[in-house]
Amino acid sequence: MEKLYQQDPFLTRFTAQVVSCAADKGGWSVVLDRTAFYPEGGGQPWDTGTLNGIPITQVQEQDGAVVHTCAARLEPGTQVEGAVDWARRFDLMQQHSGEHIVSGLIHSTYGYDNVGFHLGSDLVTIDFNGPLEEEDLRDIELRANQYIWEDRPVSVTYPTTKELAALDYRSKKAISGQVRIVSFPGADTCACCGTHVASAGQVGLVKLLSVQKFREGVRVELLCGGRALSYLDRVLGQNRRISNLLSAKPFETAGGVERLLGENQDLKTRLARMEEARFAQLADGLAGAGDVILFEEGLSPDGLRRLCDAVLQVCGGRCACFSGGDGEGYKYAIGLRGGDLRSFVRELNQALDGRGGGRPDFVQGSVRAGRTAIEEFLSAEKQR
Repeated sequence: MEKLYQQDPFLTRFTAQVVSCAADKGGWSVVLDRTAFYPEGGGQPWDTGTLNGIPITQVQEQDGAVVHTCAARLEPGTQVEGAVDWARRFDLMQQHSGEHIVSGLIHSTYGYDNVGFHLGSDLVTIDFNGPLEEEDLRDIELRANQYIWEDRPVSVTYPTTKELAALDYRSKKAISGQVRIVSFPGADTCACCGTHVASAGQVGLVKLLSVQKFREGVRVELLCGGRALSYLDRVLGQNRRISNLLSAKPFETAGGVERLLGENQDLKTRLARMEEARFAQLADGLAGAGDVILFEEGLSPDGLRRLCDAVLQVCGGRCACFSGGDGEGYKYAIGLRGGDLRSFVRELNQALDGRGGGRPDFVQGSVRAGRTAIEEFLSAEKQR
């Protein structure tokens, strides 16, 4: 089979003869005598497109043959026209080429190997077998983009066994037979079967997003070319919205958020003090009341807990506190000093479509029921 994608990654239209076509669970498995569709491999996804207008949903290499999964049957022996989805192909070329540049620079600078590569639909990840810090990424990113701006040509060669032995190149696994070498002069030389740009400038841009500890080394997230531009455009859009909401200049949004968080914490502290005073007032009025049911608006789960604790100290019975509304349901905190609420809470959750739990003498949770249903359940339970 002639692999046109290795000869010319910019080829998007071609003609070929159908060698075989067999029904498969994913559609029809079609083998051609030549193809420009790249099959999944080396961390790079397969190309998509059409054969005689029929969509291709998957391309895999099996026993040296490239198998195209098509949505309809193609007659063996007939000639077909293939059309590769160029937008997807070029995106994958940009991502894969950017990965080469970054991996090569990290290898030459730190001596780490690329031990894992995944080109996803959103992100590209590379795994290295050594540590990297954020400052290391900033240096590599700057150097990778400087290399891209130099726009050096990319070369693909098939060296002889003797030439290969003298060549210093990266490879994640031992390779038998003819080796395909992709070279980004000054950045990377690597054995690779994927599709790449013709010159470094076509990568456009490399943006390194994060570095995280992964197994014995790190995992780096990155985006290249159109994906990087789209990502930065979305980030800029978010920052512009934050800038407008905070009335802060674009490069002062972090300070604006810090100020807002400080003000919010001050308000929370004031609210907590007001809630404590309110809870103490409610508790004073319920001293010796026995079993108590309270509905209080706008309380968080922690606020419900503190209210229940305050009333439990003086009521002398079971305290059941609820906060919420008939539309969204109610959160609850229920306590009984020295008691066992487990069977009671099981019945409450079952009757009122609730969930929750805790200690035998104190539980918290929520119910999807209205106030009337809650009151009727508690009234009926008290009369048993």
